[in-house]
Amino acid sequence: MTATAENPWMAEFLSRGGPMVEFENVSIGFEGNPVLRDVSFQVALGETRILLGPAGGGKSVLMKLVNGLLTPDRGQIRVFGRLLSEMNEDEIFQMRAHIGMVFQESALFDSLSVEDNVAYRLEEDHIDPREIRERVLEVLRFVGLEEAIEKFPAELSGGMRRRVSIARAIIGRPELLLYDSPTGGLDPITSSTIIELVVKQRDVSGATCLLITHRLQDAFTLATHRYNLRENQMEPIPNHRIDPGTRFLVLNEGRVIFDGTTLELTHTEDPWLREFIA
Repeated sequence: MTATAENPWMAEFLSRGGPMVEFENVSIGFEGNPVLRDVSFQVALGETRILLGPAGGGKSVLMKLVNGLLTPDRGQIRVFGRLLSEMNEDEIFQMRAHIGMVFQESALFDSLSVEDNVAYRLEEDHIDPREIRERVLEVLRFVGLEEAIEKFPAELSGGMRRRVSIARAIIGRPELLLYDSPTGGLDPITSSTIIELVVKQRDVSGATCLLITHRLQDAFTLATHRYNLRENQMEPIPNHRIDPGTRFLVLNEGRVIFDGTTLELTHTEDPWLREFIA
């Protein structure tokens, strides 16, 4: 059974539509230091929203707010149409069943095998073991790691650990995927492999994505490429077209300084933005 089937409110939300994520004048700080200041934006159903900005600009904090791991000092956050401030702990937990999270450092359990790492969420939900095994094999096949099912994280390369993290994030068939710098710390070739997986997951599942990256190349690859299922590989969108569902949000010093499409970003007249994306 999917998480949507278990939570009728989610099926109702998907049927009526609306923003998957909505921030309204959100601010948060720590020990008197502001991190996000009056941040407002929306992520539409099926959209890929790419978060850019200098290090320390509040991108990872924003991601934790979406997942209910942090509470803002001011402002409102809606996820799947529901105000997080009005949810109790059980409702937050139910909401997270519809969210897949890929952490920057993979965050795998060192003492568990690849199979057990990927299966962890389903085991917590007491899914039938036979179904768990089938779904683990399915997602490992999707990320190209079926042969590593019995290995432990210490036996894997950085890129392989990141692919396991993606498999763990998508095994629950989430409606929203959060990627916190999925290519951070990886070499360019491995980074390209991970971005190809992100494009594949986007185009196969149609899930809504919120993705942080420090690599402009990754961001523009997402905007200009698609996944060809017949050829089983990523390819440029024909005729130099751009994915209409990809939009950008740029943060600087905790404030939104850009919210718009790929073309609007690449044709900006703002001096700071032009230098940033150069």
